[in-house]
Amino acid sequence: MEHSAPTRYFDRDFQVDSVKVQPGQYYAATGDGSISTLVGSCVSTCLWDPVERIGGMNHFMLPGESSTASSPWGLSARFGVYAMEILINEMLHLGADRNRLVAKVFGGAQVLQGFDTLDVGRMNSRFVLDFLQEEGIRLLAQDLQGVSPRKLHFFPASGKVQVKRLHLQQYDAVRRQEREYLVRLAGTSGGGEIEIFSAPT
Repeated sequence: MEHSAPTRYFDRDFQVDSVKVQPGQYYAATGDGSISTLVGSCVSTCLWDPVERIGGMNHFMLPGESSTASSPWGLSARFGVYAMEILINEMLHLGADRNRLVAKVFGGAQVLQGFDTLDVGRMNSRFVLDFLQEEGIRLLAQDLQGVSPRKLHFFPASGKVQVKRLHLQQYDAVRRQEREYLVRLAGTSGGGEIEIFSAPT
């Protein structure tokens, strides 16, 4: 996960202070306000402790196909494991109990063109569902895959998530952001089998 701080802003639609989580980032908080992000092929997990009312969100993508030869999580999936564990640890630091955590997951859309053999969205979706099951974290809701990017607003005080599916003309910004993120991941992981293609014009 990236070490740059998420962006703080005032959300005029909901009239609350909000924190925007970019690809590779995470944030956890308690009290009023919201945590927001925009996901396409990436996956965002919203975790919540309903007793302490502590919530957190991450935004991540796996860099390539994973192998399960030596553990439940292959090399690629370790990026996702890290994204999940660092968010959980941040919530525990705020006073959450891991045994009480519940989850809502979003994203995994098929928006990255040019990947004939690598369905990034499907891979991300499969990983997050497997992780939650493996770790015994109850899944309350999911909105995964399909072809539409999603804009998310998560409210830690209530555990509520507002989801808005975006129109076709809003795809380009999401694709550009996620392509740049995937290129960085490919470099971090040593490249693997990932090759970035330009969409046909």
